[in-house]
Amino acid sequence: VQLVESGGGMVQPGGSLRLSCVASGFAFSRDDMTWVRQAPGKGPEWVSTIKSGGDKTYYADSVKGRFTASRDNAKNTLYLQMNSLKPEDTALYYCASPSAGRGQGTQVTVSS
Repeated sequence: VQLVESGGGMVQPGGSLRLSCVASGFAFSRDDMTWVRQAPGKGPEWVSTIKSGGDKTYYADSVKGRFTASRDNAKNTLYLQMNSLKPEDTALYYCASPSAGRGQGTQVTVSS
C-alpha cells in the first residue's frame, strides 16, 4: 500500500504547478482522496477532497477558485492543479486515503 506524490517545486507568485499522487496496493477507485498541506511551523491543513468517482470535489476556502483536484482511476493517479499561487501556499503537500494513509509529500515553495 503506497501513495507517492510528485510535481512540487519552486515557483514565483502567480505561477502554476500540477501535483500528482500515484497509488498502489489498494483499490484506488473506491477511495475518496484528499490533499493536505503543512506549512513550516504549522499544523496540517485540509486542502481538497475528491469523491471516489471523481464526480464531486470539495475545497478549502483558502484555495477555492485557484486549485482543482482531479483523478484518473484507470491510472490510479490523483492530481492537484494549482494556479495563481501565493507565498502562503508554501507547504509540504501530501495525498491521503482511508486505505493507504498518507504519502511522504512533495514540497511547494512560492517565492519571488
